[in-house]
Amino acid sequence: MSLTELLRHVGIFGGAVIVCLALLSVFSVGMIIEKHRRFSSASRESEKFKPEFKKFLHGGEVKDLIEAGRLHPNSYVAQVVSAGIIEYDGVGQSGGDPAASLELVTSALRDSMSETLIQLKSGLGFLATIGSTAPFVGPFGTVVGIINAFRSIAATGSGGMSVVSGGIAEALVSTALGIFVAIPAVVAFNHFTGKVETFHVEMNRASSQLVNSLFKTPELKGLDVEMDEVKASKVKKEGPAYATR
Repeated sequence: MSLTELLRHVGIFGGAVIVCLALLSVFSVGMIIEKHRRFSSASRESEKFKPEFKKFLHGGEVKDLIEAGRLHPNSYVAQVVSAGIIEYDGVGQSGGDPAASLELVTSALRDSMSETLIQLKSGLGFLATIGSTAPFVGPFGTVVGIINAFRSIAATGSGGMSVVSGGIAEALVSTALGIFVAIPAVVAFNHFTGKVETFHVEMNRASSQLVNSLFKTPELKGLDVEMDEVKASKVKKEGPAYATR
């Protein structure tokens, strides 16, 4: 008996289960395609933004980094870095001391990272739900199909193929569809979750590098200036003493 002939013998309840699994499969494939497109775009944009960010870390201008972030709106690294550098520049534009805005910049980076992670993870819960429930929906249809097959045997008093074909069709098709829907959803969920973890690490690294560049470097420079002044004062004090000797 062909698959088409089996489907013709599927009952109403079995047909509802099959339609439900088919819809879940369509939604799952659509979500996988959308997340793949979005993650690929984010990775490309981030790779283009990283050279601009490195240029800033090696002495670039704040305005250039802000402009680079605007040119790469889909980059997860650019979103986080832009939030921090805009907050830093905003303090300076308002007349405040940018060097004293460490807490504000850190808070902006943390909030932007959380928001970006929420955006990246959107839809992954749906894939996880499909991957975990589809294997149970399929066997549910299988059980119903077997029940219908036994009902047909009880009603006719015989167990020929024509009698049990409808129940067998529901059981086989439901089981196959349940597995078919679950496997891609689980694989895609694990793949995208790994991607999100990688993105999270890169955003953390970029945030740390930005904070170090904005706040630790000026402090070190100031410390060097103070050390030079101390050395100069010592030379001035020791100079006359040696002259008197």
